[in-house]
Amino acid sequence: MPARDFESRKQEFLDFYAAQLPTLKAAAASFNALIHAILSNLEGVNIAKFECRVKTADECVRKFKRKYRNFVEDQSEDYAIEDYITDLIGVRVVCLYEDEPPAIMSRVREYFDVIEITDKTSPMEDSESEFGYKGIHMDLRLNQQQAQLTEHQAYADQAFELQIRTIIQDSWSELDHKIKYKKSIPTNLKRRINILSALFELADREFLQIRNETSQALALSRAEDEVDGPLGDGLGDHNEPLDAFSFVAFGHKHFPGYEFDPQKVEFFLDELLHDFAVRHAGWLFAVVQKHVTTVRHYKADFQHRYPSSSFNPFTVMRHCLYLEDKQRFRKTLRNSAREAFEEWLQRQPANSTSED
Repeated sequence: MPARDFESRKQEFLDFYAAQLPTLKAAAASFNALIHAILSNLEGVNIAKFECRVKTADECVRKFKRKYRNFVEDQSEDYAIEDYITDLIGVRVVCLYEDEPPAIMSRVREYFDVIEITDKTSPMEDSESEFGYKGIHMDLRLNQQQAQLTEHQAYADQAFELQIRTIIQDSWSELDHKIKYKKSIPTNLKRRINILSALFELADREFLQIRNETSQALALSRAEDEVDGPLGDGLGDHNEPLDAFSFVAFGHKHFPGYEFDPQKVEFFLDELLHDFAVRHAGWLFAVVQKHVTTVRHYKADFQHRYPSSSFNPFTVMRHCLYLEDKQRFRKTLRNSAREAFEEWLQRQPANSTSED
């Protein structure tokens, strides 16, 4: 077709785009909200972020020229540029680990019809020498059930692209776009780009393996705790290093139902290790077992007087440490907490605070 014919098609598309832009933006927000709702609580999947955007008109024209113009003009048939742009609307889901996209894809299929899937991960993994962008692109449209809902009817026929990436893949993609002339640069620079890409791929794999091995270590600690208990005869192995695995296993056994937040665990253990020189798990667990009954009596009295107060397992353990050595662990309690505890202890009958 003559060039001026393409220019007319381009203008028609620009007019179409301008007229549809408000609707496209509303549809993008709607699709993003739906994707967010169906994935936010998906078991076994950690979502780092959701993003949505409407592709600019210039981006759409450049994509058409790059991928479709020669083909459609060779067919000598009439065409409309918008018919070839299935990703006018783009929604991006960024997860943490590279084993999570399949679960995301499975859930998405429950709400959308799949027009096309572009797997940019498998070709890389099947090659021994290729490195680069990895991710899943799904061209989607609302399925019949969703399209019939009142809130979706305006966008029932609107296609959009869903990109699924890990946080490492997303980072690589953002950085990769900043590298100019990747295909026409000297070999040594191409090699450096490939090495960098391989490092990102390795990071993705290592994060997954660390997550799996962390989960396995924690499960093993819990299993061992169920068999013998970390205290064994009540004293435990005093030489066992204090770490998050043994601590959380102990916590789940002795404080069932409490969810030990990883950040709180890290903060507490860091305080014990660096501020109070508590190095061994067995010693800590023995101290807690020695004084926990007394502290639980105090907790019951305290919460009876102050029903809205918080007295979690970390607080229980702080009080146990204070009872073990009031001088050494004086600062493990705030002044007000320490004074209230001491006042309660003074009111207790003799021998009522003996060991378990």
